[in-house]
Amino acid sequence: MQIHSDSFEHRQRIPAEFAAGQPTADGYGFAPNRNPHLAWRDVPAGTQSFALLCIDPDVPTDISPAQIPVAQPRTEFTHWVIVDIPAGVHEFAAGSCSDGVVAHGKAAPAGPAGSRQGLNDYTGWFANDPAMRGDWRGYDGPFPPPHDLRLHRYFFRVFALDVARLDLPARFSTGEVLHAMQGHVLGEASIYGTYALNPVVAD
Repeated sequence: MQIHSDSFEHRQRIPAEFAAGQPTADGYGFAPNRNPHLAWRDVPAGTQSFALLCIDPDVPTDISPAQIPVAQPRTEFTHWVIVDIPAGVHEFAAGSCSDGVVAHGKAAPAGPAGSRQGLNDYTGWFANDPAMRGDWRGYDGPFPPPHDLRLHRYFFRVFALDVARLDLPARFSTGEVLHAMQGHVLGEASIYGTYALNPVVAD
């Protein structure tokens, strides 16, 4: 399988249009938060559905330093998890699944008919914020700490599966998807883009 995007080049910066956070006149705030264009081809025979994940593996485990060092231990942060994408769908148009930030998360994010979208990790991030907490489903893009010295990477991974529907609860996370996919993956393709809000971070 192969995957590409018309919204950004592999290993290059993701435009702010497809991020959740961007610089503003008085600091930092929400960005357009549109999902990027993605398309995949060379699908394995027998594919019955697709699953797609977007994960940032560069999230700091401690955001308290004035400048978060590159060597700070990191963890993963899910920005998008969507499953049961019909086998005939090989492309997402830019902005077709997300266009804007929705306080408390999107209740019914857009997506191909029959697909299901799981919880991204903004669900936990905003859990203690009464103005924002809720179930954050679908795509919500990059918003790395503005004082982080590491350039963050955002991996978009599409999986071809031999089942039309994964065995998942109504409210599901990335970990549950990875478990449900075991033994059903026929092929995989990935692409990543980068993003940073710290102006001193170079490509």
